[in-house]
Amino acid sequence: MRSIGKLVVIGVGLIGGSFALAMKRAGLVSQVVGVGRSAENLQRAIELGVIDQASHDPALAVQHADLVLVATPVGQMGRVFDAIAPVLPAQAIVSDAGSTKGDVAALMRQHLPKHLGYCVPAHPIAGSDRSGAVAAQYGLFEQRRVVLTPLADTQPDAVAAISHWWQASGATVFTMRPDEHDAVFASVSHLPHLLAFSYVDMIRQKADAERCFDFAATGFRDFTRIAGSHPEMWRDISLANRDALLADLHAYQAQLAQLTQWVAAGDGEALEQMFEQAREARTRWHQRFGKS
Repeated sequence: MRSIGKLVVIGVGLIGGSFALAMKRAGLVSQVVGVGRSAENLQRAIELGVIDQASHDPALAVQHADLVLVATPVGQMGRVFDAIAPVLPAQAIVSDAGSTKGDVAALMRQHLPKHLGYCVPAHPIAGSDRSGAVAAQYGLFEQRRVVLTPLADTQPDAVAAISHWWQASGATVFTMRPDEHDAVFASVSHLPHLLAFSYVDMIRQKADAERCFDFAATGFRDFTRIAGSHPEMWRDISLANRDALLADLHAYQAQLAQLTQWVAAGDGEALEQMFEQAREARTRWHQRFGKS
């Protein structure tokens, strides 16, 4: 079982920190170095045992690294790749944890052209409305999915190594093309986040907003939980996956227009039929994946 001598996590938050903890628990890493902008967050990561050492300099940190996991917002990845490119060890694997993959693959080609054989874009499908090192947790990836989108140049042994490490964290690993990944996740992840943020903002702007919030209960909580997610990250995701997201936004606008017509016309039969079809689809999904 291949181990990681030195793991460098750039962006020590929920995903990067939880991956480091998973590798520690599996006994697959000797040293974890965390890189970030916030000295307070890095110090907390050391105190919690998430990382062993901290640095504010990605280029300094990646020297002698075996695996570099870039877990920053997607909008920061170009600068990170550019900073580490001149000093990456020849066989260090570079991966990420971004929610979009076409743009990450393009950034790797642009900034790491001599290292593409060891670049493995990845998307761990696990999340929380918490952030920072305090959000890191053992077992975050157990019974979760991770999607790899290797480049045409990526060496098979690099893909095998990343797959092995994610599987050791408890995840099931899948492989997709970057464009396929981005289209799928625009529908089932990115659009729901935009809707949640937009809906809460709509309520915020109402004249009786405080009254509405006073009486918001479990339905509001369940629908809007993901609106507590990191704004910078979701700004970057929305722009990075713009084309796929716009297609789904237009489709959803058409669905809302149809829904508006049914409500205006008092067409209870059409409403009930749509509600029933949607409930059946969600029930099938729930039964298949055992999710709530």
